Order: sequence, then structure tokens, then C-alpha cells
Amino acid sequence: MTTTRSDIAASSRSTDMGSLAVLFAALLWGTTGTAAHFNQDVSPLATGAFAMGIGGLLQAMIARPNIMGCLSLLLAQKRWVLLGAVCVVIYPLAFYSSMHLAGVAIGTVITIATAPLAAAILERLFGHHRLTLSWYLSLALGIAGVVMMAMGETATHGGDIPTVSAVSAGGDPMATGSGSVPDADWQRLTGILLGIIAGTTYAAYSLIARRMMDHGTHARAAMGSLFGVAGIALIAGLGLSMLMADPRLFATPGNTSVALYMALVPMFLGYIAFGYGLKTVAASKATLLTLFEPLVAALLAVTIVGEHIAPLGWLGMALIAVCLVIQVRPATA
Repeated sequence: MTTTRSDIAASSRSTDMGSLAVLFAALLWGTTGTAAHFNQDVSPLATGAFAMGIGGLLQAMIARPNIMGCLSLLLAQKRWVLLGAVCVVIYPLAFYSSMHLAGVAIGTVITIATAPLAAAILERLFGHHRLTLSWYLSLALGIAGVVMMAMGETATHGGDIPTVSAVSAGGDPMATGSGSVPDADWQRLTGILLGIIAGTTYAAYSLIARRMMDHGTHARAAMGSLFGVAGIALIAGLGLSMLMADPRLFATPGNTSVALYMALVPMFLGYIAFGYGLKTVAASKATLLTLFEPLVAALLAVTIVGEHIAPLGWLGMALIAVCLVIQVRPATA
């Protein structure tokens, strides 16, 4: 079979559109931190579970025709569906807990830096995708940029990264300990471990979804089945949590607005775009492109929340921008 120049051009356009879709998803995800800023005394776990849970259920609802059309394939891939759903459930709980225990900067850096590395390792172990020199270069620039951003952020706060022990006096129901140094160290280490788990599970469900698509499952059916099953578990767990421990998610109009925004826009619309991108973009590249997320989050924090970023942070943002340009530039034949 001969591959024509028009076939190559069509494949290149499809990959470019997939990359843009992943960047759009990262743009939406980058708004979550600013949105959560307007929450009043709401556990980040409750916010994350509601957003991912409702977003997942909505994805399953709009993908129902595709799921029914691919039902035999999904049943044959039921182990992948369940494993992917477990990863989707773990990801928001680990990610938000990581930021809660280790601080926003460290939790975000560990999670985002782990994801593309984990995706590359998993693709190498279970797939046949070969990484290019430009991917390694982009990874190095991206991780360096994210670390610089985190260092710039902590520098503007005098090096004080808020952790659970630091806010225990504020009445957070998840806070424990009196803020002693050993307790803070263990909390930060736990937060770092949870960040690694979050990045790994994010890479894993991205790779599983792509693998299902490669085996004939429609993109909407793959994403809808993974996130639909996970959504049921997350909402059930959230319901029990709200009844027993933390009923403040909808306590004020502001909290309700933030919860609905995060469910409908970053999690629902964002993951629809991400699923579209995964049709033509390898998971290792997709997770690398989502380094756009902290760049967006930082810009919104400066322009809306009024935070300040040190020069080192701006340099990190420039490195991330170079990383993204390398990844989205047109491929040469």
C-alpha cells in the first residue's frame, strides 16, 4: 500500500488539530485554581470529587449512543475500562490531597512533572510508540519551567508554602497536628508521594483511553465509559462525605457557582477536548502538552487574583512556552 503526499498532509493536519484540542483542554484546566480561590471553606477533596464526578457522568450521557454502538468492544475491554476508571477516581483525590499536604506549588510541580515521564514509561512497557529527540528536549524544558515557576511562586511568599499543618488553626476539618517540624516534614513527604500517584494515574488513564481507541473503540465511548464509571464512584463517595463530614460545597451561592463551573467547563468540556486530542496524539505527547495548564493558571493568578510572580517564575513560563512550541510545530515530511 502506497502512502501519498495527500495522506501524509491529512495525517499531519489531524495531529495538529489533536494537539490544539489538548492545549484547549489544558487552558480550561488552568482556570480551576482561580475558580477555587472564590470557594469559602470547602474541602478541595469535595470540590475535586464533585467536579470530576459530575463531569464524568455528563460525558457518559452524551456518549451514550457511541457507548451502545461499541458495547461489545467495551465488554471485551472491561478490564481496561475498570482499570482506567479506578485511575480516574484516584487522580483527583490524590492531586488535591497532594496540594493540601505539600502545598499548591510542590503538589502541582510533582504531579505535572510525573505525568509525561510516567506516560513515556508506560508506553515503552505496553506499547510501541517511540519517543523523539524533540520530545526529550521538550520534557527537559517543560519540567525545568514548571520547577522555576514553583520556585518563583514560593519566593514571592517568603519561602512559606502553606501545608495542612499551617492552616490547622483556620478550622479545616482535614487539618491535623500542631504544626511541628517533624509533622510538617511527614505531611510534605506524603503530599509528594500523592503527587507522584496523581501524575502516574493521570498518565495511565490517558494511555488506557488511547489504547482503547487504537483497538476500535470510538473516542467518546472510550472516554465516556472510563469517566462514567468513575463518576458514579466519585459522586457516591462525595454524597457520603457531605452527609457525614463536609456539607459546605453548596453552602453559599459562590460555592455552588464554583462547583458547577468546575464540573461543566474544565472537567466536562475540557475532557471532551482531551479525548478528541487523544485520537491522534500519543499519551506521552498529550501529557507533555498539558504543561500549558500551569502557565494559564499562573497568568490568571496574576491578572485576576492579584498574585505576584518573581522573575524566576516568568523565566519558567518562557521555558514552558518554548516546550509547547516545539511540540505543536508542524512536522516536516
